[in-house]
Amino acid sequence: MSERHEIAIANRDYLVASGRVRGGPTPRARRRRPERSHRCRRRPGSVSGCSTTLYGKCLHYYFYFIDAELGLIYLRVPTWCPFRLQFYCNGHSWLARKLAAAGIGFTLADNAFVRIDDWQRAQTLADQLSPAELHRILDRYAKQCCPVFDVFAPSYHWSFTQVEYATDLVFRSQAVLKPLYEQLSRQAILTVKAEHVATFLGHKITPQLAQEIASQFATRIEGTCVKHRFGKSSIKIYDKFALVLRIETTTNDVSTFKHYRKVEHQQGPASYALAPVKKNIYSLTDLGHILLGCNRRYLEYLSSLDDFSAGIRALDRLTQPRPVKGRTVRGLNFFSRAEQTLLSALQRPAFNIAGLRRADLLPSLAQCSPASLTRHLARLRQLGIIKRVTGTYRYYLTRAGRAAIAAGRRLAEHTIIPELAQ
Repeated sequence: MSERHEIAIANRDYLVASGRVRGGPTPRARRRRPERSHRCRRRPGSVSGCSTTLYGKCLHYYFYFIDAELGLIYLRVPTWCPFRLQFYCNGHSWLARKLAAAGIGFTLADNAFVRIDDWQRAQTLADQLSPAELHRILDRYAKQCCPVFDVFAPSYHWSFTQVEYATDLVFRSQAVLKPLYEQLSRQAILTVKAEHVATFLGHKITPQLAQEIASQFATRIEGTCVKHRFGKSSIKIYDKFALVLRIETTTNDVSTFKHYRKVEHQQGPASYALAPVKKNIYSLTDLGHILLGCNRRYLEYLSSLDDFSAGIRALDRLTQPRPVKGRTVRGLNFFSRAEQTLLSALQRPAFNIAGLRRADLLPSLAQCSPASLTRHLARLRQLGIIKRVTGTYRYYLTRAGRAAIAAGRRLAEHTIIPELAQ
């Protein structure tokens, strides 16, 4: 039903920003592109004819609308019989209008919701997209833009060309999603195998399989994207504005998915069996459940991967300068000799039990004066390396402090120094 055409994408933002798209058709975009047609030929020695399929290039017209229910849409109308129309719409635009009508506040950035006041009601509204209502809208635009609509049957038969189903995970802060997405995208491209891709999309790998299975890491203007392909279907993960983590399943042939439905037989009564999904738009509800299952299986796999984003954020807090009471506190430098001596002194096992005071560190840090050591302890406390016992001058290492000191010493002693000694 939908295809992301280059003309539509190029003109979409311009038409909306310039105010040229309002309620009716915009100035038409034209392009010659391949199209299938039919020709009747008389059979040799017979008065009857037959229909043959022809392929060629014909002129196509593109009509753009801002629909009251669907938002920005376009309809592609060819100039050859049988006038196979192509329609594009985006479900996020449709949902935005439903939310506005229901009085639910939201913030829409491009085609992603970064804020919705009531997520549960929004999901309920999103599940109410009706194929019958969509059919009514499609016939209305076909009647308006296709000059031979009245010649054919009173309604077009609408089927899917491309379907995309997205699951969005919205984060409150970019600082949380950015390191998490970097870890997930790196591990997904390295660990996902062919059998995983088949499982995500509900398929099986058999000896007779003649479809390509591949994974791809792409860098775009908006950011990066990890895409796994299985034949004409794919599933991908990418972020939107470092606030939305999107998992999206796309298919150019919905009949590759199967589900239990009523099957009509040439002989005998109908039965319920596992059969390919029908391509007509009335399979939209069932197809939505199938594609949601694909997204959930991929999300479950991603949740099983190791997440080091919390460690990345902790390292930034320890090593990056930070403002405290109008002054800038410098971060830790694990490769400074003075810092290494101070951190090694803090790591003594006795301090983990009884804590430490400034007087306990002075014998191990003879090069530091009492005033200088006081400033060092204050800085470590502000960085979160140590914490003070209330009402005393006794300190303990924090959990992050113990992990950072142990990792820094292990890295220097077991990796860097041996490598430099070669």
